Amino acid sequence: MGGLRELADPFVVPGPAGVAVRARLRVSDTDAAVLREVGAFVGGLAAGDLARRCGQALGHDAGSWAVRKRELTGLSSARWAGSVTKATHDQWALARRGQAAELAWLRGQITRIEARLARPLGVKADKRAGLPRGYGSRAEWHAKSRRLHALRDRLVRLEADWAAGRVHVVRGGKPLVRLRHHLDQAGLDPQGWRRRWEAARMFLSADGESGKRFGNETIRVTGTGQLSVRLPAALAHLANAPHGRYRLDATAKFHHRGEEWCDRITNNRAVAYRIHHDPVRGRWYVTASWQRTPVPVLPLEAALARGVVAVDMNDDHLAAWQLDVHGNPVGEPCRFFYDLSGTTAHRDAQIRHALTRLLHYTRATGAAAIAIEDLDFTDGTSREKHGRNKRFRRLISCFPTARLTARAAEQDIAVVAVDPAYTSRWGAQHWQQPLTSKNRKVSRHDAACIAIGRRALGHPIRRRTAPPRTHQSDGYGHRTVQAGPDTRRREGTRRPVTDRAPDAPPRTGTTERTRATSASTTVRDARSTRTRVQDSLLRTD
Repeated sequence: MGGLRELADPFVVPGPAGVAVRARLRVSDTDAAVLREVGAFVGGLAAGDLARRCGQALGHDAGSWAVRKRELTGLSSARWAGSVTKATHDQWALARRGQAAELAWLRGQITRIEARLARPLGVKADKRAGLPRGYGSRAEWHAKSRRLHALRDRLVRLEADWAAGRVHVVRGGKPLVRLRHHLDQAGLDPQGWRRRWEAARMFLSADGESGKRFGNETIRVTGTGQLSVRLPAALAHLANAPHGRYRLDATAKFHHRGEEWCDRITNNRAVAYRIHHDPVRGRWYVTASWQRTPVPVLPLEAALARGVVAVDMNDDHLAAWQLDVHGNPVGEPCRFFYDLSGTTAHRDAQIRHALTRLLHYTRATGAAAIAIEDLDFTDGTSREKHGRNKRFRRLISCFPTARLTARAAEQDIAVVAVDPAYTSRWGAQHWQQPLTSKNRKVSRHDAACIAIGRRALGHPIRRRTAPPRTHQSDGYGHRTVQAGPDTRRREGTRRPVTDRAPDAPPRTGTTERTRATSASTTVRDARSTRTRVQDSLLRTD
């Protein structure tokens, strides 16, 4: 194994800890006008609170939080103030995490560019020495040297912001702000962009609270789907229900996970709601979310007790093959194709359909686990790490690993992640040719499935290897990698199987031909009963 990196052990991926479902609201014009007014009013409070929190930087404490919340309570209500301040803190914390991720990314990019600039032009990578390849041309080298200076300047500014606690946040999203300067390219008019901007900056979110009626006092959805909103104090004149509430004519019906949602509100358990508007389609939606009790991760042995379905992810299909507990492929390989071209909605639907077919296939085989490669591309899908192959960089950004884990957990199917090292290479080397027949064409991706599944099951990927000619008598141990240390030897001489008792005297008056015929008949009879026998030399009197 010299020169090969150490392989990580397989593990069961933990399932999701949160749930979110969405339902459409078919609101009337009056309901839409009230929701817009409430969302714009609370959104203005949220924008001001976010500005104050960003101005405090690292000097924030519990006292300043209480002051901000009291001020917002006088303008709206205690519950709206709690939701706004919590959303502000979450937004600031998210911005800080983004800064930390960008710092790590910039330092990694600078290190890679410096290493490649130090190499001669056109030189190949030296993996043993840990040296990257050089740039292909002098023009590319010059362009990368300029980019290096730009990244260094960007890193200096970001490090200063990090030390001072400054974050740069845009309520509504920075992409939408940039879109304002390119309306002609986006095919929008100023009025259309304004509607998107106002919808993105509305604030109609409320966290749930256990013990309260239906799990939420600010935005309440009853078991029949009746939705009502607690109005801020400044908009109390819009109320059409007791206690300063506005009841919508539209009803919310959660078809997906509806029973689980109904169980929570019936027992007054916390459910968070968010009402949002899609100005492109002209639709209103309500999203319900809640946290689940953490489910203990299934032990690896229990997950693999009925075999595994190994999956190799590719740019246009998922290759899958069932393996039994011994690591042997069962049945025929399957492929679930998808097309990642086109719009985002099209790509999302394609991946969702492929994952649905994969989960149905897994349930049909009777396996309780899916084995996939532990592909971690969070470190960067940049050109510096993966070269100029834009298709490959787009490919590794589309692997639906997280989505597969969430959907498999709903069907009680475990997901086992394995180390991806050498799976394609060893699968093609040791399994592609032996499994290819006149009626079955095994691809490199199908062979990689077997490598992934065997690694998840704890079996070696490489098949038996013949020893050198001088060692074919097994003078130095077993000749195959499958044979374990407790397997009894198979190559030694054994006592012949005969029909005589061990203490019976030798027969007399028989010829050598008769004895040979009797011995060969005994061997054939033994083989017919599937008893392993080894021929030995017959002794002559």
